[in-house]
Amino acid sequence: MLPPTAVVFDLDGTLIDSRGDIVAAINHALVTTGRPPQPAQVIVRFVGDGARTLCARAAKLPEDATETDELMKLFLEYYAAHPLDFTRWSVGALEAIETLSEMENMSLGILTNKHRSTTDVVLQSLGIADRFHVIVAGGDMPEKKPDPAPLLHAANKLGSPPGAVVMVGDGVQDVMCARRAGTWAVAVESGFSPVETLIQAGPDVTVKDLSMLPGIVQRWREPTTKIKLR
Repeated sequence: MLPPTAVVFDLDGTLIDSRGDIVAAINHALVTTGRPPQPAQVIVRFVGDGARTLCARAAKLPEDATETDELMKLFLEYYAAHPLDFTRWSVGALEAIETLSEMENMSLGILTNKHRSTTDVVLQSLGIADRFHVIVAGGDMPEKKPDPAPLLHAANKLGSPPGAVVMVGDGVQDVMCARRAGTWAVAVESGFSPVETLIQAGPDVTVKDLSMLPGIVQRWREPTTKIKLR
């Protein structure tokens, strides 16, 4: 592994707590199509693999079903109109972005399975889209996390070899993606996934929240730091 020159963030559950808006949008789609709404704790378990998978799981439908197309359309339309009704910054997220941005020879990116349309509207509404040198969202590529291809694509766009990239996320998908791509992996315990499943995925380190991230990245950048070899 190499001293980090790029940090790539997951979005939902990592930089932002978007559970409220995701739940509201899914339940709008379910109710509009005559289906019963689902409890928030159930819907949150379905988050992380993209909008189509989320809609299919919530309605107990195959992903390729015509009904899933309709649900996804309703979900995306509602979410685009209500991107920040309930969404809040995750603890330490904004501070971490600011601190990492000030580090010499450091680039930031986002890699999310969230649909491109909702990713754009959320980032624009938060006013931080221009803070990232690359944004790879759901549907931009044929593959999605945990496949390593989107992360390798982001690393290439950032001009950093995979071994110098830190992938930060709250899901098993993020950790597995990092492992397969050969990047550093930081798991955030304050997100949507159970801590036990994150640890089992094998990140380099877990953090309680993002306030701890800049210090960890800086230590990995120090020439005296013992770099883990894999």
